[in-house]
Amino acid sequence: MWTRVLAVAGVLCLFVVVGSTGAPLAPQAAGGFVADEVLVKFAPGVDAEPVARAVGARVAGRIPALDVFVLKVPAGAVEGVITALTRNALVEYAEPNGIATISLDPNDPYDNSTCYNSSHSGCVTQWGWAKVQAYTAWDVTTGSSAVRVAVVDTGVDNSNPDLPAVVAQKDFINNDNNAEDDNGHGTHVAGTIGALTNNGTGVAGANWLVSLMAAKVLNASGSGSYAAVANGITWAADNGAKVINLSLGGSVPSTTLKNAVNYAWNKGVVLACAAGNSGTQAKSYPGAYDRCIAVAATDQNDAKASFSNYGSKWVDVAGPGVAILSTTPNTSVYLNTQYGYFMNYDALNGTSMATPHVAGLAGLVWAKGACATQSCVRNKIESTADQIAGTGTYWKWGRVNYYNAVK
Repeated sequence: MWTRVLAVAGVLCLFVVVGSTGAPLAPQAAGGFVADEVLVKFAPGVDAEPVARAVGARVAGRIPALDVFVLKVPAGAVEGVITALTRNALVEYAEPNGIATISLDPNDPYDNSTCYNSSHSGCVTQWGWAKVQAYTAWDVTTGSSAVRVAVVDTGVDNSNPDLPAVVAQKDFINNDNNAEDDNGHGTHVAGTIGALTNNGTGVAGANWLVSLMAAKVLNASGSGSYAAVANGITWAADNGAKVINLSLGGSVPSTTLKNAVNYAWNKGVVLACAAGNSGTQAKSYPGAYDRCIAVAATDQNDAKASFSNYGSKWVDVAGPGVAILSTTPNTSVYLNTQYGYFMNYDALNGTSMATPHVAGLAGLVWAKGACATQSCVRNKIESTADQIAGTGTYWKWGRVNYYNAVK
């Protein structure tokens, strides 16, 4: 969930939905579902093909870790196919294949950024590290390469000079093993988590040492199906991630997405998930699921960002999310094509930017070695948060405090 500081409001309508095969589908409103796909979990031992054919569908993909199938159906037939499958005793559940997106701040794209420009004149700095007391936390721990943090997003730029080499990557949009970032969002998220630090160059990351993983589940324009997101989550969990960052979301709840989150949690993973950017109490998924740490965005004054979703019944913590300076691809990608050229660094707004502040902290807590379980890591993050104004109303615990969590 992001917006470039100098972004143009209304670009959300340009997003292109990606189906299970990675092929572009017709543009649809963010938060809806793929018009010709259904997610199905069959009873154990059932042959998917004949059941699919019986309702006029075909098997187009699968989420192996969850044994969930992606079915292609005629356009406009999603509701009818789901109804038919739900009545079939051979089916455990059937649901739409929802859409997850990174999303712009539609109300105030220039929020707190009147002096920012692409020449990086110094007006925008990494103000967030002082706010969360990262400098004193780094006296305790600067991270560990033994901790794997997965960015499940648009990919990560493999050539950015201020990012460590990605240790594992997978592209679920183009069915490739190289999760190169053609949007820019995932690279920005990765920089907050683990940009090379104390190297006299660029920006600092929460973890000076960390093993970054990249799962590309969103296409160049920032959209992807729940099936792709679920595959990215389970892949990261199966490949040793201790933390998964999910700076994305959709408005449609999903059993498949919830099961993917639970799958990762049960493998010992901490999941940091964006609360969304609609500026309302509306739930965003997967952030609203219990096993996610749902993250709202705050500004330099510790006030809730105007665009941030909120609600203490489901949003857990807050983190810096306004005018956040971090890494970007050093090649032409969707973000700089749309908003003007920039190289290596830029400032963005969004709960997408707040979320890696939490994922990065989870990496530090793991590195500190005081926790043996994901529950312990989550508890340290939440119970040590600063109870700023809005705590108990906008979010449950407060704005994260790095030093309190690791001291």
